Amino acid sequence: MRRWFFSLFLVLAPMAAEQKQEAEVLAPYYETPEMVVDRMLQLGNLRPGERMFDLGSGDGRIVIMSAQKYRADATGVELDSALVKQSNKRIKKLGLGSSARILEGDLLKQDYSSADLITVYLLPFGNEKLTPLLEKQLKPGCRVVSHNAAFTSWTPVKVEEINSDGEGHSHRLYLYQR
Repeated sequence: MRRWFFSLFLVLAPMAAEQKQEAEVLAPYYETPEMVVDRMLQLGNLRPGERMFDLGSGDGRIVIMSAQKYRADATGVELDSALVKQSNKRIKKLGLGSSARILEGDLLKQDYSSADLITVYLLPFGNEKLTPLLEKQLKPGCRVVSHNAAFTSWTPVKVEEINSDGEGHSHRLYLYQR
């Protein structure tokens, strides 16, 4: 009997590892400047007590600012386990554990039906892959702010240009409302 369980483990363990690796990277990690983070949350009209999700949350800066400055219930979804640990450690250190968290996982396999605001900084193909899920799950009135990449099948309510972030880069923000 032990051999049978061990044999089953040897067969299933690689399959489990493959399933975890199936999640496609929809954008490289690139820090969003703090002033752009703040502008994204202002553009999305984030209000106290609202639920927001940052998809591909990186180092957690959008989640942290959402909870700290805007007093929102903020959740990030991140694939990179090292970034998840780093973010959650910072959230704990700041005492934001009741209003901020980072989940490790595939952002295409989450439930966003409670969201009032979604923020994303993905590559264009990432937004395209995400579109059907958001169309299915988002409640009426939910806002979506995308950094630098449009959702091509949606019409933005507003597009905002940030000509310089202090580091010589320009940014384009897209606001959508479902």
